[in-house]
Amino acid sequence: MRTCATSFLALAVLAAGSAVRPVSAEPPKGGNPEDEAALLKRAEAFVEAFHKGDAEAVAAFWTTDGDYTDVTGKRLAGRGAIQKSFGAFFAENKGAKLRIEIDSLRFITPEVAIEDGVTTVLAPESGPPSRAKYTIVHVKKDGQWHLGSVREAAYVPPSNYEHLRGLEGLIGSWADEAGGPETARVSFAWSETQNFITSTFATTHKNVTVGGGTQWIGWDPAAKTIRSWAFHANGGFGEATWTRDGKTWTIKTAAVLPDGKKATATDVITVIDADTISFQAKDRTRDGKAIPDVKEIRLKRVK
Repeated sequence: MRTCATSFLALAVLAAGSAVRPVSAEPPKGGNPEDEAALLKRAEAFVEAFHKGDAEAVAAFWTTDGDYTDVTGKRLAGRGAIQKSFGAFFAENKGAKLRIEIDSLRFITPEVAIEDGVTTVLAPESGPPSRAKYTIVHVKKDGQWHLGSVREAAYVPPSNYEHLRGLEGLIGSWADEAGGPETARVSFAWSETQNFITSTFATTHKNVTVGGGTQWIGWDPAAKTIRSWAFHANGGFGEATWTRDGKTWTIKTAAVLPDGKKATATDVITVIDADTISFQAKDRTRDGKAIPDVKEIRLKRVK
């Protein structure tokens, strides 16, 4: 049972400690220190009541006609219904703990504040945590803040897909179309939350691997660009920035070689069609000295 469990620590506006963590460092908008302090005091009392499993005390944080809608769409109206649901939850989940990540808090009027964030219910017996997004409307009546309305929604982990979607044409496995004794292979795959693209690459000679490694491609929110980090089987490693021009990606790479020397290159990947890409490495240096380019090769999608 998840109802009445996930969102209710959300009133902890600025609470410190392990139970509440504001995600944004920005102060609440439109409020004043007195109201923020009052919400903090209410939060501390709420946490204490929840951890005691006191359904009546927890429900008392709502207005008498307050409501709660859980992630399934079930709506509880009034303190009585909320208390009953909390009572059932506490009976089935003795010792449950709450955590919250506050995304935003804004004061609409001196008597109304809206809070958004993500809450987590930690099971009492090491079960998997349950997460949900929430929106709370706080209302101030007779000088005291109460929960007027709580809404839950399914939690979707944050994703950088929108920033990385231009690379979607690379997803899959590829092999040098020329064949021959020496073959280049590379594959690209989404990570579980689509925050990264992972890549493995290898060069084989007569089916024996002679070089390769792994690469993680992600979005750098500070630099506002796509970056990658590569780790080679021989102990070398490097990082790069990616820029796009139509179907061509230019990858500026800097690496540390196994002997400690530095290397740079400009790699170019072009999506020719749905089943063909090309790769070239040019402007290569090793220890500050120019070395020959890697001629363009074409890779076909492995189906």
